[in-house]
Amino acid sequence: VRGDRELCENKVCKLLGISELNFADDALIATSNAVPGYTGPIGLNAKVVVDNEVLNMKNFCCGANKEEYHYINANVKDIKYDIAGDIVNVQEGDTCPTCGGKAKRETNTMPQWGGSCWYYLRYLDPNNDKEFASKNAVDYWMPVDLYVGGAEHAVLHLLYARFWHKVLFDLGLVNTKEPFQRLVNQGLITSFAFQRKNKTLVPTDCVEEKDGKFFEKGTDEELERVIAKMSKSLKNVVNPDDVIKEFGADSVRMYEMFMGPLEISKPWSTQGLIGVNRFLEKIWAVSEKPLVDEEPTGEIRKILHKTIKKVTEDTSSLNFNTAISAMMIFINDVSKLDKIPKSLWTDFVKMLSVYAPHLGEELWEKLGFGDSAKPEGTIAYEKWPEYNEEYCKDNECTIMVSINGKMRDKFIVPMNTPNAEL
Repeated sequence: VRGDRELCENKVCKLLGISELNFADDALIATSNAVPGYTGPIGLNAKVVVDNEVLNMKNFCCGANKEEYHYINANVKDIKYDIAGDIVNVQEGDTCPTCGGKAKRETNTMPQWGGSCWYYLRYLDPNNDKEFASKNAVDYWMPVDLYVGGAEHAVLHLLYARFWHKVLFDLGLVNTKEPFQRLVNQGLITSFAFQRKNKTLVPTDCVEEKDGKFFEKGTDEELERVIAKMSKSLKNVVNPDDVIKEFGADSVRMYEMFMGPLEISKPWSTQGLIGVNRFLEKIWAVSEKPLVDEEPTGEIRKILHKTIKKVTEDTSSLNFNTAISAMMIFINDVSKLDKIPKSLWTDFVKMLSVYAPHLGEELWEKLGFGDSAKPEGTIAYEKWPEYNEEYCKDNECTIMVSINGKMRDKFIVPMNTPNAEL
């Protein structure tokens, strides 16, 4: 019967409220500190003695209802089949050897990692009932451009997926030796915790602040504020649902990207989140200014193209925090204008929508480009803005004058000024 030992073990543990059962030969024997005196066969009619009461666990493995299908081990080499699905069909004369009920052959013998090791290949061609993915689909989509995952996946999914992929490559079923071209391990979002002198940590609800210092309630021991993983036991977990409810999903999303480089761990700060929320409010305030059907010129045009270039490059390299900084600088400059060129604002909204999609859709609709509720009206399918390298070049530069290691003066000159003239 399917997983009889494991299934029986789990059900016995759940029924009796114990944590562990040990197997010995063909008998199921409870640990001495769990159910003393228990011994009996696996499966049907096993008896368990608990506090001198006998529990009859008849049909414990497969259930008493003989009308239900039960699973039996499949001797695959004796089965003729065309596709994998045929194996699980009910075979004539198959019955559960324990209860005599109807049976299906058991073919689910892989661990759960078996499916996750190659799911990215099945996504390429999910409706193909002849093969896991056609050669055309594999050649078009593979290999995966970017794998973003926590470091804990290095010896779990990532390693196993590479093993499986190499086997499939040796069989000629995929077109690359490696499944993933680039790997990025993102850092954790940590939180503040409080530490005693002996380096043990104190839950945040047992801490009080006095004059900028932190003390443990009850002992008045002064504590050091440190950075640690979020933990239920330390009561320092930040619930995203609560934060989103107060500040909105766009603010939380953008703040997480603004906290610092993707690969490093960063401590959560609600004050930082408030700053990003104010930035988005400022964007909305700028959108209330009159729009004009004029192309940007002069300095504001250079600012636009520099911003497009910076956001494009930093987004591509996953440097989201510096891309957001560039957009903040852009908004500070644009907010000084009385009227905003529509084409300039359109390009900015396209960039913003990647980082704040909800606000981006609202601003896109506000620009008059359609109803975001309809597929043809959403900004998600718009082409990314392009920059002109000529407009990204500076015409002037600042020269610093230093004498004996100390800055004495600075002045602005045109670019490429000859040394003699300087």
